[in-house]
Amino acid sequence: MQQLDPDPQSIAAELPKLSLIYEKHPLYQVDLFISGKEGASDLELLRQNGVTTVVNCAVNLDFNYVRRAGLVSDHEGSAYGPGEIRYYKIGLIDGSGNPDTQMVAAYFILRAALEQVLPEKPSYPRRERGNVLVNCRGGRSRSVIVMALFLHLTLPSQFTTLDAAIAHIREHRRLSRAEWYKAPKPVLIEAAARAADWIRLIEGVR
Repeated sequence: MQQLDPDPQSIAAELPKLSLIYEKHPLYQVDLFISGKEGASDLELLRQNGVTTVVNCAVNLDFNYVRRAGLVSDHEGSAYGPGEIRYYKIGLIDGSGNPDTQMVAAYFILRAALEQVLPEKPSYPRRERGNVLVNCRGGRSRSVIVMALFLHLTLPSQFTTLDAAIAHIREHRRLSRAEWYKAPKPVLIEAAARAADWIRLIEGVR
């Protein structure tokens, strides 16, 4: 029997605008969130939750966090400048088409968002270290698999398998069971499983 997709608008309406996925990651002492475009674009909501850094997993979605271009002297009067949020971009397709190495890069970009230390220079005004949001368009597939890969590899005693990390995120993101078969997409789960093996080799973990 053909599986009918649930109405995407009704599912999106049921999801929280911002979901706390993991509180106080022991390695970084920050909270980790997931959202879709609605949560990631709400600066006030991000501030209320102590989010200082956004990692955008979607290639078909961008945000303009620049509110004060003149905050850096040589940006005055321009259409660019430091944003209100530190912003990292991975740019995954929600399905096939991503190079296998891109999922490896996604893991290391998220790590960089948590570990990068910016210099004490006027051209780097956003040095605050706070909570981190991982987003995609709906907060149901790309952001879920990137976060799952990260939790599985950084907290292996708690998330012994990638599937365990996905199950945790589905629960905390309140993903409808009716769409688990595509949240996240199977091709992304397969890519993350391959990436996990490569990352262990890179990091010397067996």
